[in-house]
Amino acid sequence: MNEINQNTEITVAMVSLGCPKNQVDAESMLGKIAQSDFIITTDIDDTDVIIINTCGFIDPAKKEAISEMRYFAQLKEQGQIQKIIATGCLTQRMGEKLLEREPYLDAIVGLGERDNIADIIKESFVATEPLVHLERKDGFVSDDSARLLTTPPHWAYLRISEGCNRKCTFCTIPQIRGSFRSKPIEMLVSEAKELVNSGAKELDLIAQDSNYYGKDHGKSNGLVKLLDELEKIENLEWIRVMYLYPATVTDELIKKIASSKKVLNYFDIPIQHINNEILSSMQRSDTKEKTTKLIERVRETMPDAVIRTTVIVGYPGESSEQFDELIKFIKWAKFDALGCFPYYAEKGTPAQKLKGQIKGKLKQKRVEEVMLTQQKIVFEKNAKLIGKELQVAYDGIDENNEHIGRYYGQAPQIDGVCIIDNCNANRGDFLRTKVIGTRDYDIIVEQLAK
Repeated sequence: MNEINQNTEITVAMVSLGCPKNQVDAESMLGKIAQSDFIITTDIDDTDVIIINTCGFIDPAKKEAISEMRYFAQLKEQGQIQKIIATGCLTQRMGEKLLEREPYLDAIVGLGERDNIADIIKESFVATEPLVHLERKDGFVSDDSARLLTTPPHWAYLRISEGCNRKCTFCTIPQIRGSFRSKPIEMLVSEAKELVNSGAKELDLIAQDSNYYGKDHGKSNGLVKLLDELEKIENLEWIRVMYLYPATVTDELIKKIASSKKVLNYFDIPIQHINNEILSSMQRSDTKEKTTKLIERVRETMPDAVIRTTVIVGYPGESSEQFDELIKFIKWAKFDALGCFPYYAEKGTPAQKLKGQIKGKLKQKRVEEVMLTQQKIVFEKNAKLIGKELQVAYDGIDENNEHIGRYYGQAPQIDGVCIIDNCNANRGDFLRTKVIGTRDYDIIVEQLAK
């Protein structure tokens, strides 16, 4: 087929990889496609067009994306798929080099061309050569309205900004997504109302650096002001803030969260490390002393606050003493949730050129030690919840045919869940429950009478 016949129904499927920001891009593209003449299908192995929305943040994500592309290339050879289109971060990062490496692609689409995806699909059916759409549009902020949600209807992500101004030496995000750009409050309130009117009761705010919101326009406490406006939306029950840069969590933000009936006492604060020499080398503006005071301040203000973090181990030059300092801090802080990643020497980042690169086996050993340390902390914390009552948002039935939900301390897709006994709820209901047990990182609760 070299062109689209008006009477021909073209099916389009999408595989989206990576973080929630990527997921929002995927949902926005699906919304644009749904408004066109195409039919969206979930049958990724038997579709006319497959879109692979890639992540390119670290090497494993790059390998996963390439693996997905090559899988669909085989299906294309067999005649099951006609067009393969790559979008997202890896496409933006590699540019035309991706097309040179994977010549079976019919189009490569950068982040700035996201909203043109329907036209690009049409163009791919008449083009004689692979299409290249990589215009960056660094000043652009995306309108994420009219998305086709891939989350359950009762919760959704609300992306509040694009890009990042931080200069962390290990990170590729500024190269890929450009400088930090806050979305206007009016746009965000409009998007939020649209999501709530479609059934969302929980909105999870996402960005590369959420508490930088508004600073690119010279505004202070921009995130607090945004939360003030979102709180006014009727039928919005839960507001969760993700990705708070530790050095710039203000007293005003802490007070706002503590006093709010809608903003959850949930702090996602990626510290990355705690040794001051490592933090300085990473070009992080936080220090061990600042982070210690921040955790103390949050817990003094909100004893029930849930604090999640991420750390990187095996950063160039990380000594055993510096790693031990991180372990001791984790034991002291008793984070409610923690993700640990080995350092990856990403091409084009300052840290790639540093001396003292650490071997993979040692990095993996350190990851395992961090996670075993954190596992003990989480299991002890979960055990202390037994007997307590929790409000739980009911998410539905999982692949094990169990009823699952989340209390305020569990962010969707990244944290543990509540397994609900005696459940007779509808998806999106908020339930009164009692904790009766634990299972690994999850909590077992029973539904109580209203």
